[in-house]
Amino acid sequence: MRILFQSRTNLYDAPGGDMIQILKTKEYLEKKGCFVDISLEFEPDLTDYDVVHLFNLMEPQDIYRQMLNAKRQNKKIVLSTIYGLYTEFERKARGGLFQKLANILSPYQIGYIKTLIKHFFEKRMHAGVYKMIFKGYYGMMKEIVDNTSVFLPNSDSEMKRVAKEFGLKDYKYVSVPNAVDISIFNDNPIEDNKYLEFKNCILCAARIEGRKATLNLVRAVKNTNFKLVLVGNASKNQKKYVEQVKQEAGENVYFLGPVPHNDLKQLYSVAKVHALVSWMETPGLSSLEAGVMDCNLVITKKGDTYDYFEDLAYYCEPDNVESIKKAIDLAYNNPINDSLKNRILNNFTWDKTAESTLKGYGVIN
Repeated sequence: MRILFQSRTNLYDAPGGDMIQILKTKEYLEKKGCFVDISLEFEPDLTDYDVVHLFNLMEPQDIYRQMLNAKRQNKKIVLSTIYGLYTEFERKARGGLFQKLANILSPYQIGYIKTLIKHFFEKRMHAGVYKMIFKGYYGMMKEIVDNTSVFLPNSDSEMKRVAKEFGLKDYKYVSVPNAVDISIFNDNPIEDNKYLEFKNCILCAARIEGRKATLNLVRAVKNTNFKLVLVGNASKNQKKYVEQVKQEAGENVYFLGPVPHNDLKQLYSVAKVHALVSWMETPGLSSLEAGVMDCNLVITKKGDTYDYFEDLAYYCEPDNVESIKKAIDLAYNNPINDSLKNRILNNFTWDKTAESTLKGYGVIN
């Protein structure tokens, strides 16, 4: 089978979880004998491909034109939705003008405005963005969804959200989970771990920003004996928020910034708990990585986290500091649960992701 992966045009310039999903899925599909190309172009020649596989419904200004091109060339369309709205965050915690607008406008109207502003200031205005001006953010999403043969959401609950939001009645889907790279995150011994000073810490591997509720996490460990280690970039678009996080952080909070992916294994190995208390997760690659490295997990209730971790994690509310603190206390003072690691290894590896993806291709009419 010959497959073409397509996604947002800035995939490599602004790497995120979707890029990891695309690259790893390609790698493991090829191990199973498939031929996979990646194109970020709007109108590539599709003659040599059996399937066009689109990623990330949250970027309709890009994949809309890719969808039209596939439709024009009579190719079946598979969609990895990667769909999640931060409506609650926008309305409760965003701050400033956007929070006021979010309480007046719909989430899709907010998405429309943010997409226009982002593309304008990043000087990435293109035909897809101009088309969105007239068609609308939701309108583009709806047409992409209506022309999809098979959906490949990251969980059953994500598919339910998509079906509800876009009024789907009769549709085909296969849940394709996010996954952990067990070639990196495994029990192989680590030589010369440079992070031993953080032994038994609380680790958070995530961008420092409002959507990740970093400030409330910092507040939850204030005046405690916990060491909180924050790993990841600080948001360039939320400088006031980042500054407030740093101002409120006590001496028990350590800012390491971004670290090489291989260094994460060293950090997970010394951490007792990994905390991802975001306003929404589907479920967060770092939680999967930490779980397979024998960390207890503190994780948000928002999004699709329960589909992955069931009763094996400690859940919290992102807007409630006491809820976060209670979850951290429980996770820290309870023994490591081997059932969590076994669940991840049995269900959430990239090999399993490739198997589920192939299953999805198999139900195309």
